Amino acid sequence: MKLAITLFATVFTLGMGAYLVAKDSKSQLREFTSKDGRKMKATLIAVDGGKVTIRRADGRKFTTSATNFSSADQAYFKSWNPAGSSASASSDWHQWRGPKRDGVCGEKGLNHDWTQKEPSLEWRTDGLGGGMSSVAIWSGKIFTLGKKGGGTVMHCRKLDDGSEVWATEIPGGGDPNCTPTVDPDSGLVFGLSKDGELTAVKIDDGEIAWETSFTNDFGGKMMSGWGYSESPLIDGDRLICTPGAKSGLIAALDKKTGEVIWKTDVSSEDLGNKGKDGAGYSSIVISNAAGVKQYVQLVGRGLVGVAADDGRFLWNYNKIANGTANVPTPIVSGDYVFGSTGYGDGGSALLKLRKSGSKGVSASEEYYYPANKLQNHHGGMVLVGDHVFMGHGHNNGFPQCVELKSGKIMWDKERGPGSQSAAIVYADNHLFFRYENHVMALIEANPKEYKLKGHFKLASSNGKSWPHPVIQGGKLYLRDQGDLLCYDVSG
Repeated sequence: MKLAITLFATVFTLGMGAYLVAKDSKSQLREFTSKDGRKMKATLIAVDGGKVTIRRADGRKFTTSATNFSSADQAYFKSWNPAGSSASASSDWHQWRGPKRDGVCGEKGLNHDWTQKEPSLEWRTDGLGGGMSSVAIWSGKIFTLGKKGGGTVMHCRKLDDGSEVWATEIPGGGDPNCTPTVDPDSGLVFGLSKDGELTAVKIDDGEIAWETSFTNDFGGKMMSGWGYSESPLIDGDRLICTPGAKSGLIAALDKKTGEVIWKTDVSSEDLGNKGKDGAGYSSIVISNAAGVKQYVQLVGRGLVGVAADDGRFLWNYNKIANGTANVPTPIVSGDYVFGSTGYGDGGSALLKLRKSGSKGVSASEEYYYPANKLQNHHGGMVLVGDHVFMGHGHNNGFPQCVELKSGKIMWDKERGPGSQSAAIVYADNHLFFRYENHVMALIEANPKEYKLKGHFKLASSNGKSWPHPVIQGGKLYLRDQGDLLCYDVSG
């Protein structure tokens, strides 16, 4: 095999026959490794039908088979979707709430009327153990966490039938709430146990690569007693997470080694009186508001923003914090952040972020709703166009639509076909509501009116039906404690 292999401007199938071409000739230079261990710096130019086109550092360009590269490089090819590419990337759902962490699935051609065609159960598997972890999907595999015996297990299952590929016990115990994060570039998948043990596991075989402890290594803590729940964020060469310590509220780690790059120190910051110190139950999202790249998170004291380059504290908003559990992942859109929390002292708010000084950002409240007017407990919120859709109410999932910038509530209060909280995902102009009582509902994402398009009862009933639904390849994936269900929702 020639070293020319490493030229991977490569054209590599994304499982959907997609053809991707980088429009920017200055795409990222990275080190590639051939199957026999030789290394070369090159730039990926294109991906198509199992072949890759690459440009070496010396300017030479050629096309070769993706299989000539290491498994980590092949994973990188498959996930590659350059900015300004000529086609969309794979629909793999490799992390919490999808490719952009916003609960939005880009698939089309799904079943729009469940009253005429109820989704069919394609397969069901078990043995995953306890916990509220949802699933991540990448390259024909499903990743999730579960409690088995006294420990926490990272599971890798086949996408087509749910059968086991590997299962690895990782540090920590309790029923995990984290959804794993798959990073094809490093060849690692990351999981967090309920007691704060963060572990990197090799995608190929489940071998543990590194681990760290939020409590022991950072002095971190949760705001309350249900345990760590976030799903770590991968951003370039860094893993971003929320230990919840005064000296390390948020931290950036080297994703390949776990070494600390920076920590956000809030020991001298006044984060407000509402809520409690420590991490919340939310996960971090990226914002470029006010021209500053930052990580936005909902912690024990409410919403915060920290600079992506060095972790410096930028801003906070305390008003929506409750004293029990701050859960929903915030919505970011341009210069705006929308946040919501449950319980009697929660609420919802829209913030606008503005530049402050040379390196700072300030947050101002555009509107605020108290808990009895608008709140999301823990089922999540999605932004579709100019409107936010969610389940409203503590321990309730009343379908609700709100105009983002004005705060206008668009729908009258509707119970919906299920009861208690509802976890949601958006796809193909519809909302998929999963109610706590194991009812799955299809609701049109129409700001003008609430329109139910059908519902059905899940095939399993293992306690509270809280894990967030996932849609990929015309299938609906639903974790239910030890069970995993796959339904056909294609049109």
